[in-house]
Amino acid sequence: WWRAGLAALVAGSVVVPLSGAVRPGVPAPPPARVADDVPLAARYAAHRANAAEAARTAEAAGAGRRAAALRELAAPGRDFLEFDAHGAGTTAEVLGDPRTATRVAVLVPGSDTGIDTYARFLRGARALRERAPADLAVIAWLGYPTPGTVSTDALTPDLARTGAAELRAFLGRLTTYGFAARTPVALLCHSYGSVVCAQAAHGLGPRGGPRVTDIALYGSPGTGFDRAAELRTRARVWAGRGARDWIAEVPHVRAELPGTTVGFGADPVTAAFGARRFDAGDGGHSDYLEPGSAALDNLARIACGRTPEVPRV
Repeated sequence: WWRAGLAALVAGSVVVPLSGAVRPGVPAPPPARVADDVPLAARYAAHRANAAEAARTAEAAGAGRRAAALRELAAPGRDFLEFDAHGAGTTAEVLGDPRTATRVAVLVPGSDTGIDTYARFLRGARALRERAPADLAVIAWLGYPTPGTVSTDALTPDLARTGAAELRAFLGRLTTYGFAARTPVALLCHSYGSVVCAQAAHGLGPRGGPRVTDIALYGSPGTGFDRAAELRTRARVWAGRGARDWIAEVPHVRAELPGTTVGFGADPVTAAFGARRFDAGDGGHSDYLEPGSAALDNLARIACGRTPEVPRV
């Protein structure tokens, strides 16, 4: 679909609807209001209670699948720094203790990620947490409305711009949630999430503001930039792609059309783009955080500030 759809769009034979795909809404309560100085345990409890209320609201509206997913999020031991059940849902769930973390990895998801599909996203976050040392806190950050894979939204950077602003704001709130100032942060950005991270990267780095030391782009359709240098970040920029990832078939083109941009340009794993390469193994598009995979091992190294293995020739 990506190959045929993008080629047709660039050729001008398809009109791009700027509104994108609309997801049907499910009623939800207002998000919990939690003051900045509230202890972490109370913050987590407030968001779990809000998820439980959202589950009851969804059940009453006949949205059984959403209600079941929300009940999972409301279970004891789930630690949300942020949570809102409106729309597809936004969350920031932390695995690990912000107060003792010496490094942070923020996972930025791609298409078709929301409360209904959150379990898939969480599996990857848990796999990374289990693979890394105990002092790495992993944050499953679902802070923007992700596009549907089969939608025109997935072909444009519009939602990525929204996501980038939300991501930068979230990074600025980390100290509010108990992380020590200047704790090193790695952004691990999958698929369309790599477009979000590229849009957010300007000015991020080891100095000034959140200390972002590494940005890893994997399963990326492109970033909207021709070269890594154009991201204007002092963080190390990494790129990797699994040998069986269908995203390799996406045409790496970008076209300016009336009112929007279609496509994301240069392939981040090429030498011309200029990112540091890491070995992403032989997996497919959804396999990067699979336990035992080369991609997971190397993403864990990047998250911990260590040098990953380079691709095999």
